[in-house]
Amino acid sequence: MPRLLASALISALLASPAVAATCGNTSAGFDAWKQAFSAEAKRAGVRNAGLQALANAQYASRTISADRNQKSFKYSLEKFMQVRGSATIVAQGRKRKARNPDFYAALERKYGVPAGVLIAIHGMETAFGNYMGDSQVVSAIVTLTYDCRRSDFFRPHALGALKLVDQGAITPATLGAKHGELGHTQFLPGNALQYGQDWDGNGRVDFYNMGDALASTANYLRQKGWKPGKGYQPGEPNYPVLKQWNAATVYQQSLAIMGRQIDG
Repeated sequence: MPRLLASALISALLASPAVAATCGNTSAGFDAWKQAFSAEAKRAGVRNAGLQALANAQYASRTISADRNQKSFKYSLEKFMQVRGSATIVAQGRKRKARNPDFYAALERKYGVPAGVLIAIHGMETAFGNYMGDSQVVSAIVTLTYDCRRSDFFRPHALGALKLVDQGAITPATLGAKHGELGHTQFLPGNALQYGQDWDGNGRVDFYNMGDALASTANYLRQKGWKPGKGYQPGEPNYPVLKQWNAATVYQQSLAIMGRQIDG
């Protein structure tokens, strides 16, 4: 290669934007990847607290194991509902609605989403807040972004998690599900950042507060196309919106069935 051409090529490479962080399938390259991703996060507006959380994130081996072994979504509808405890969710859900009708009615007035759907999601995701996960949200979501299997899908959620740290909505120690979902209804962090609602009016969105979490869930569905007053059973206008919450067909079907049973 002529010397002038080689010099020009080197200059162009040095002047080009930083190379995107390269994914990996083992923990070996995780620390180097974090350093590269830190530059990307900074360009995306992540500030010091979020960048420090990224630097301290640990490779989440349990998250990778869980991601490689998702079985429940391959079940039949009947088996899926049995495994998820649908009968218990419906029974408890009816009681929850009866105990706090004004709360659910207020949510429906504002967002158009009926109680049955929100209660079914709440029951399916965390057994009504009784189990919100045992994995550090930041480490889990950062690990999934590093992992080559679905890097592009998780990237905005990693950036979202770091921005939530900046805002004080979560900390590096906040616990959630193994895929980084957080709070009562297990929001992915990027969605939490975008659709979060301060239902109790205290000036902050707290996904570990039931009111904020269910309002955020209702807002998410509304923004994804929910039509107030329309049905959500198969063939009805809001049925496809259920798939926006979880893409698994058995999950969508289960929500429609349980929601109808809870709403009566």
